[in-house]
Amino acid sequence: MDLLQGDERLDYLLAEDLRIIQSPSVFSFSLDAVLLARFAHVPTRASGKIVDLCAGNGVIPLFLSARSNAGITAIELQERLAGMAERSIAYNGLTERIQVINGDVIGIAEQIGYEKYDLVTCNPPYFPAYEATEKNLQEHIAIARHEIHLTLDEAIQSASELLKQGGKAAFVHRPGRLLDIVTAMRANRLEPKRIRFVYPKAGKEANTLLIEGTKDGKPDLKILPPLYVYDEHGNYTDEVRALLYGDKA
Repeated sequence: MDLLQGDERLDYLLAEDLRIIQSPSVFSFSLDAVLLARFAHVPTRASGKIVDLCAGNGVIPLFLSARSNAGITAIELQERLAGMAERSIAYNGLTERIQVINGDVIGIAEQIGYEKYDLVTCNPPYFPAYEATEKNLQEHIAIARHEIHLTLDEAIQSASELLKQGGKAAFVHRPGRLLDIVTAMRANRLEPKRIRFVYPKAGKEANTLLIEGTKDGKPDLKILPPLYVYDEHGNYTDEVRALLYGDKA
């Protein structure tokens, strides 16, 4: 099989010194994926187990592989995106550490095991399904962005089913869904422990939310310092540049 198909391209993940297959018409990762992969507490031991739900083209598993020696399972519903992820993982020589499953997030624990995992990450669809009909979106993008096949509650339930007691679930979403997220997490035995709000720049409203919870954890929520993406000149802040480019900034 050819490495690249159609309008795909091979991009750099500079901070991790990895490569990833992307497509402008099918799927390209956003800053949200970078933020989530760096925000999550990862098990570093080789015996650790991580699952990434809504894996897209595999960007979060690739990021996590640079931070942890744990085994990683990527779950992606769309066959085209799962194939992109598999080819990227193979190109980077990571097939022994990252497994891609082309399947539904809903009920995935029945397939790969209940309460076995140390960390679940998830960058779920953000928008209600009905909004997809209002936009001229390509099908792959519409499914990734809108709750057409997976709701927020279903994503959080699946994360909880996968996690062992004391395991962690980390999500990236929109601040407007904060109360929905917390309510669903607590209904599924995930106690919110850390929240960080991401702002486009100082003086603007937050537009991204990072939240992590512990399975059967005790209430003790920490609000972390804000993260600003751009400075007053419209350039990436030092923190975001380090996340994206590492020492190569």
